Amino acid sequence: MIKSLMCVSLLLAAAAATADNPPVTTQVVDLANKLNGVHPGFRAFHAKGVVVEGSFKASPEAARLSRAPLFSGRTIPVTVRFSDGNGMPNVADGSPAANPHGMAIKYHLSGGVDTDMVTNSLKFFPVGTGEDFRDLLLAIIGSPPDAPKPTKLEQFFASHPNAPKAFGSAATPDSYADEEYHGINAFIFVSKSGQRQAVRYLLVPEKAVHLTPEEAAKQPPDFLSDELTQRIARKSVVFRLKAQLAEPGDQTKDGSQPWPDDRKVVELGVLTLNKVVSNSLEAEKKLLFVPTALTAGIELSDDPLPSQRTAAYAVSFARRSQPDSASSGSKAPTQPSTVSP
Repeated sequence: MIKSLMCVSLLLAAAAATADNPPVTTQVVDLANKLNGVHPGFRAFHAKGVVVEGSFKASPEAARLSRAPLFSGRTIPVTVRFSDGNGMPNVADGSPAANPHGMAIKYHLSGGVDTDMVTNSLKFFPVGTGEDFRDLLLAIIGSPPDAPKPTKLEQFFASHPNAPKAFGSAATPDSYADEEYHGINAFIFVSKSGQRQAVRYLLVPEKAVHLTPEEAAKQPPDFLSDELTQRIARKSVVFRLKAQLAEPGDQTKDGSQPWPDDRKVVELGVLTLNKVVSNSLEAEKKLLFVPTALTAGIELSDDPLPSQRTAAYAVSFARRSQPDSASSGSKAPTQPSTVSP
């Protein structure tokens, strides 16, 4: 299943890369390379990370909401990648540019089938479409420190007021294990009886701890990956997978519009992480997390971003799988961008 997904992704990326008029998703990767530089072998976003392994066991409530094999109650092996949000592999973990942090999960189901979840520490996404995300990157690139006021980024924020609020919802954690991660896109659970329920995922740690900007600036460059490695050597890291349930009338197509805080949240199961992959750098280069890699019982909603994210990841994966052919962007900047979508 994974190999077939990768083959499809490579074909999509190759088609996009040769198109005279590249699709928005290719433009997004090109702009990421321009913003943060081309780094052969690394992702265009979330370039720096660490890979760990563990297991997931679903709750009875999850099985009632969805017939997905993920929620069967069996213990399911998982591969998880934690990451910094920036596209520079040498970004300091405590830098504002490292926000938001990411947590991508690959659930290894029976029969060689995988299903993926891609989450990050933003409580909601800055924009609702790939086109708006492209325009956000253009605004960031067009707003150097000496840009006249109002800058292009300030103008973009004025017309997209939830974008600065989204960036403001992320802070530097004291550990990858002490962060709360959000699935910003809506998916549809389908139960055994055919009942449909729109959900957004939430990964909750045993405790959430954030640093002030001053505290974060004093940390070693790789403190998040180093701390996680040391922590897992002592004891397992535990997250609770939860789902926020939409109510009738709640929109599902715009990840920049959060649902009200009073919406019911149910526990779907427990994620236990107990091993850091020995050669994490090599492992993460080969991993591809696909937001649209779903199983029966979990379906896409009308949110366009999962499909657009999948297409963009395909372009990025093709480029990092063939380091010598990275074709877009400039040399790596000496300083990371302070805004890292």
